Formats: sequence, structure tokens, C-alpha cells
Amino acid sequence: MSTVEGASQLDRMRVPDRRPRVVLFDVFETMLQVSALRSRFVDVGRPDHEWELFYTRTLRDGMALTLAGAVRPFAEVARAALRTTAQHTLSEEALDHVLAGFAELPPYPDVEPALRALARARIPAYAFTQGGAEVASDALDRAGLRTYLRGVLSTEEIRSFKPPARVYNWACQQVDAMGDRVALVAVHSWDVHGAVRAGLIGGFATRLEGAVPDVVARPHVVGEDLELVVDRLIALPA
Repeated sequence: MSTVEGASQLDRMRVPDRRPRVVLFDVFETMLQVSALRSRFVDVGRPDHEWELFYTRTLRDGMALTLAGAVRPFAEVARAALRTTAQHTLSEEALDHVLAGFAELPPYPDVEPALRALARARIPAYAFTQGGAEVASDALDRAGLRTYLRGVLSTEEIRSFKPPARVYNWACQQVDAMGDRVALVAVHSWDVHGAVRAGLIGGFATRLEGAVPDVVARPHVVGEDLELVVDRLIALPA
């Protein structure tokens, strides 16, 4: 199958370009800077660059466990991934110290302007995470973003990591809107791909990955940052 044929098949799953009535935001790395954990790695005697391997391992393991049908809560998956990344050298107290950083992650500078634009357009926004709802809510509150959000949705409620379709369908039920009027905004192309395949509107910010990979479903809007993505979502036909 050629790249063009593959893209055509993916596009057949794609709902029309329409202005969303609700916008869901991924949390970690889309709204909050997971890279801020690097200082906590140094605190416990590990190289600061290990934060990235740890976080990608957490996502990978969560997805794998979801596929296998026995996923554990995000905190447990992350703890196991951290223990492995540190080659089983960290004490329980050191693990606690690193993981506590999730509740104190700073926001990216493009998040608040994007949320303000949605508020002006009277489009409700929700945080949508596979981490614990309480941790995400605390972090967003500390970052000064919680006031812009109608709520925080966690896939832990249905015992899943993203990106199975049922996860996005569940989120649409929680916000009482049809999928073709709900947008998912993220910096992870695989997350936007999952949303588009599930019948949602996809908004992809390229500040993490640089461009849309050839192997994913085409997002409805693409921009370098969240503010541009939101502006383009608002500009879609009603």
C-alpha cells in the first residue's frame, strides 16, 4: 500500500471540518511541562535527561497494558517505569520525590492564551488526561489554569490509557456532546490520531514533534502552538 492510499483510507474515518462546541486538552506535555521533572531526577542522583525515557516508558507501558486488558492506574505504571529507568537503584522515598513533581509542573506559555480565546468564543474547555484526575487538577490549579476549565476528565475512570476509541467516546459522553462537535487538542500525534479515528475533530500542535507524521490520520487543524490551533478551530465552519 502506498503512502497516498494509506492516507486516503485514514481520511475516510475523518469527520468534516466543523467548529467544535467543546474542546478537550491533553494535559501532560500539551498543557504542562513534564520536562520540569529533570530537577527531581538530579535531586535523587540520577541524570536529568532520564525524565524523557521515564515518561515515554510510562506511556508505552500504559498503552501496552491497555492492549493486554489489565491496565493499572497511571501512578502505579509511572512508579514501575521510574523504578526500571533508574535501574532499581532508587528508594521508595526517592521514587515518591520524583513522582510528586507531577502535581507541580509549570504550564507552557501558549496554554493560557488558547484557553482565553476559547472563553471569548464561549466554547467550553476540559482537561483530558490519563493521569489521576486529582493530581492533574492540583497541577492545573497551581499553574493558574483550572479556572478556565469546566472539568478534568481522567481515563482512569474507565481503566484505560489513550488512544482506544472508547476512551474518546467516553469523554464525549462526559461533556454531553457528539464526537463530531468535540475537538481534542494535543502535542502528541498519536493522541490526535486516536481522536480523529474515533470521530472527533483533531487539533495538533507541532511544538513537540515538529510536523504531522505521514502514518497518522490527518488532523483537522495544525499549528505551531496551542494558541494557533485554537484560533484555527474557532475559524472552522459552524
